[in-house]
Amino acid sequence: MYEYIIGEVMEIKEDYIVLENNGIGYRVFTSKHSINNLSINQTITMYIYFNLREDGVYLYGFTTEEELNMFNKLLLVSKIGPKVGLNILSTLTPNEIKSAIINKDTDILCNAPGVGEKTAGRIILELKDRIDATDVDTIEDVEILNDNSDINIAINGLISLGYTRKEIDWALNKLDISSMDTEDIIKEVLRRLSR
Repeated sequence: MYEYIIGEVMEIKEDYIVLENNGIGYRVFTSKHSINNLSINQTITMYIYFNLREDGVYLYGFTTEEELNMFNKLLLVSKIGPKVGLNILSTLTPNEIKSAIINKDTDILCNAPGVGEKTAGRIILELKDRIDATDVDTIEDVEILNDNSDINIAINGLISLGYTRKEIDWALNKLDISSMDTEDIIKEVLRRLSR
């Protein structure tokens, strides 16, 4: 029913935001990764999943289409509802989920609240044919760098915030970082990734 909503962030709560559009405040449940990219009074695009249940109408939204697509895939798994889907996406990035499915790594999936060994096994079994291995960042791409230069400290910090190396490199390619320190690099990359 809804593809996306463009609006202004009025409130940020633990598991949802209030997004104002044309005088209407929408409560949009979202992941911790999406919440970490937001600030009050920021105008954003939230990609929306509309959920109609007996007890109400719920909107789930994400700051990237990649996260929404992974959320939709997780909902295809039997016994996984929106709440567990959000828990998984709050704990792992879409790339980490894809990698866990391809590598049949139940331990990584079990890090998410509400996901036990059986649920992790179901996710792998039911989504393995829906994940394209070529779409996953390679291990080398997300490897933590040990070099203590400003750029590598910034990259490690951004990876720990849940960004993929591909996203970080995309933003870095648009910057002149020669005169920036670690803090400036992180601020500029976050600014570009939140657009």
